[in-house]
Amino acid sequence: MGKVKIKKKETRIDMTAMSDVTVLLLTFFMLTSTFLQKEPVTVITPPSVSEEKVPDANLLSVLVSPEGKIFLEVLGSKDSTYKSETVRADLLKNMAAEYNKTHANKVSFNAKQVDAFSKQNAFGVPMSKMAQWLDLPTDERDKALEEGPGIPINMNENPDTPNEFQMWIRAAYNSVNAELKESMVKGRGIAIKADQTTPYSVVNVVMDNLQTMKMNKFTLMTALKSEEE
Repeated sequence: MGKVKIKKKETRIDMTAMSDVTVLLLTFFMLTSTFLQKEPVTVITPPSVSEEKVPDANLLSVLVSPEGKIFLEVLGSKDSTYKSETVRADLLKNMAAEYNKTHANKVSFNAKQVDAFSKQNAFGVPMSKMAQWLDLPTDERDKALEEGPGIPINMNENPDTPNEFQMWIRAAYNSVNAELKESMVKGRGIAIKADQTTPYSVVNVVMDNLQTMKMNKFTLMTALKSEEE
């Protein structure tokens, strides 16, 4: 008697539900992710064994290039009320007010320029050229930033006539975001990121300027290394 052959059923997995979940996750990450902008200069930080992390919100970073040029980066809160773009727009307006107190040639910015500044992660041009720089297309703006002189930071210990770097610090301190101000006071809101080949004398000028503004607590960014190194 012959064996009865049982017809094999085709194995099939319905991937429709999985595809829907994948699309939803992709959409979520695209809407919530923050894309890092290119920094104006490449900075290789010196190594250390400190494991303390620099905050990723309410932070004013001072970027010092190997040539000694100074740039600033500003991050606001993670919530929508005082997000980075809002804080930067407010920062530019505060800086214009500070600058106009001590300079005969006043500066002002239109809505388009303020919007362009709010989307700029790093900046570092003299205030006299800020409006001209903000009018450039994004790619030309980045190139001009790399080739520019950075923020003027000549040492000036007279608080009545601060240099532009000190003005930016004061403008950030007077930010609409109270969390940024509190973070700066406690020492978590200011970080210096200098290249490992940058002379200490250059970094010392930055620290002296901060101390002149009564900002005696700040962080030095380093790259993590093991204790054996």
